[in-house]
Amino acid sequence: MIKFLTKFIILLFLISSSVFAEIIKKIDVSGNKRISKDTIMVLGDIKLNENFDDYRLNISLKKLYETNFFSNITLTVDNSILSINVIENPIIEDVEIKGIKNKKILEEISEKISLQNRMSFTENLLKKDIELIKNIHKSAGYYFVEVIPSLNKNEELNSIRLMIDINQGEKAKIKKILFIGDKKIKDKKLLEIIASEEHKFWKFVSQKVYLNKKIIDLDKRLLENYYRNKGYYNIKVLNSFAELNEGGSFKLVFNIDAGEKFYFNDFKLTLPDDYEEKDFRKIKKMFTKLKNKKYSLDRINSILKEIDILASQNLYDFIDASVKETIVEKNKINFDFTIQDSQKFYVERINILGNFNTLEEVIRNKLIVDEGDALNELLYNKSIENIRSTGFFSKVNSEIVNGSSINEKIINISVEEQATGEISMGAGYGTSGSMIGGGVREKNFLGKGINLDSSLELSEESLKGKFIYSKPNFAYSDNTLFTSVRATTTDNLTDYGYKTSDTGVSIGTRFEQYENLFFSPELDLTMEDIETNSSATASLKKQEGTYTDLYFNYGMDYDKRNSTFNPNSGFKTSFYQTLPMISDGNEIANVFVTTHYKTLSQNSGMIGKASLYLKAVNSISDEDVRISKRASLPYNRLRGFKKGSIGPVDDSDFVGGNYASSLNLSTTLPGLFRSVENIDMSYFLDAGNVWGVDYNDTIDDGNFIRSSTGVSLDLLTPVGPLSFSWTQPITKKSTDKTETFRFNLGTTF
Repeated sequence: MIKFLTKFIILLFLISSSVFAEIIKKIDVSGNKRISKDTIMVLGDIKLNENFDDYRLNISLKKLYETNFFSNITLTVDNSILSINVIENPIIEDVEIKGIKNKKILEEISEKISLQNRMSFTENLLKKDIELIKNIHKSAGYYFVEVIPSLNKNEELNSIRLMIDINQGEKAKIKKILFIGDKKIKDKKLLEIIASEEHKFWKFVSQKVYLNKKIIDLDKRLLENYYRNKGYYNIKVLNSFAELNEGGSFKLVFNIDAGEKFYFNDFKLTLPDDYEEKDFRKIKKMFTKLKNKKYSLDRINSILKEIDILASQNLYDFIDASVKETIVEKNKINFDFTIQDSQKFYVERINILGNFNTLEEVIRNKLIVDEGDALNELLYNKSIENIRSTGFFSKVNSEIVNGSSINEKIINISVEEQATGEISMGAGYGTSGSMIGGGVREKNFLGKGINLDSSLELSEESLKGKFIYSKPNFAYSDNTLFTSVRATTTDNLTDYGYKTSDTGVSIGTRFEQYENLFFSPELDLTMEDIETNSSATASLKKQEGTYTDLYFNYGMDYDKRNSTFNPNSGFKTSFYQTLPMISDGNEIANVFVTTHYKTLSQNSGMIGKASLYLKAVNSISDEDVRISKRASLPYNRLRGFKKGSIGPVDDSDFVGGNYASSLNLSTTLPGLFRSVENIDMSYFLDAGNVWGVDYNDTIDDGNFIRSSTGVSLDLLTPVGPLSFSWTQPITKKSTDKTETFRFNLGTTF
């Protein structure tokens, strides 16, 4: 019975359709003033001698409405005549946007709104454009924006002049940032991770103190990545929302569910039958090292990166890698890495769209896959990530479409550019004095990917200025070329009787020689002037004058830390050498630094750190090493002693030495002040020495090691980060100047 009814309904539909269908012999169009009959027929896909039924009429009606040319359309068929009556939407003669002073916001609105000159006007498009304008302003921090449109219509010409008056209002300030939920990590640490900042009256430069949807989305990604690298596999930033208070400012709240810590369990690597197991032995070694270690997203990414490298080295061009994660025993994860052959496609063409300021070659330089290459999914995804990592674009989208032949593909990459310049200012005050400084930085100068960085710093004893120009991928070499100009004045006339002023220019490069090993050669030309007064020692007075030095400097950095931000395992080792080419002093300087990190307790998160610092400065001629070139220990290498107040003493002046060394041991103390959100505490043990004076062997201080121990506390205050330490010297000389308490308070503007 059901089958019979179904067949009957279908038959009835076919009969009724054929009954109401007519062959169109004539087409009449009325009501059109600006749009011709032929254009209307093309837009509605209407042709003579075609069979028109209700369905066909509805299709044409929909197509005509989609053009936005008409406010009303009627289609009727009578005696094979199709009558089309239209009422045209008015045409826009001019669009004027008022009330916006920011040129970039005005340009973005002008480019993105639908209602443009010589286009048809509709109320629906106007509503969408008003919402678009509000969203663009919210992205820039203007949450109180008002958009007031006004129309001046010419009935005779059926045209409109559109004026959009915008009252931007005050920027939405972030009064307070809160983290709620099962977050497990202190607010102090989370505030250091996110980009948004709390507004203070002195923060008149930073744009991060204003509510900005794009920055908030970035904050959420930064939080999720940070938690995952700390082992919180199931981290969820459930939501982020802003509450408006009575003063017109916002409270930004992040609701976090960290979940439990997870650990790596078993790893499995599945390869195609024709792949050589020995080519992937390094991956299996990585699996063994990670077994039972705390889960880290960076570790997974490092495995995928290594698979990418090994695939390229062994000419596995058409591969794809996937990862299956399985939770076992509540807090452990099994990982199954599957490598399989992908379909064999080649890249016919790469189209790049949306880059109005950035040169296309800058984007193409970030691509690992190029036109004509095999389309490797791993390298394709890495290429897109490389473009995103430049920071030049707010959005990067890509798609792969069919090419002109069956085994070719076209890659379309669309970008949306964003501001790449920034201004920064900061200040600090502590027991060692006060400091104020600032800088201007542009990451994409002239759209060429050039990085310009200028800075100026003023303290009680020195003035420092520097300008750096750097060009990534110089001459398509994958190396960064940089050049800098600097000027420094250090005034020690009151304390030690001398003043140094130097101006320098340098040119160099930096590149990754081997995996995680970076090499940075540099040529440096310096002109220095040393001035003394009557209180200077005889040896200092001998050095008074002007010096010109041309050095070849180079450095090597081997970085195996698990993270550049707050690492908890791994190490970084660096060696730097300064070699004189043309010099009035002919000093050779060698510096060796190695720092190791280790998690001492998985449960509490206690992190241990050990660092060794060695420096030697010697002249290859009979000249004494200049006062400005001598070795000394930075304060953080030997706490408990005043800066520059240990080592050889000449006529009551600390003159530095030819050698300096220190050993620093420290550990965080997460168990203390666990319930206080804005405090971190650590314990440290320092030992070090400065010795060797080439002009006088009698004041050599090489046989005595200074040491100290103490605790340091980092406190996040409403003004800015405050750090202070309490230190007790263990061994010292009578000539040393010690300090038990030291603090520094810093902020940004």
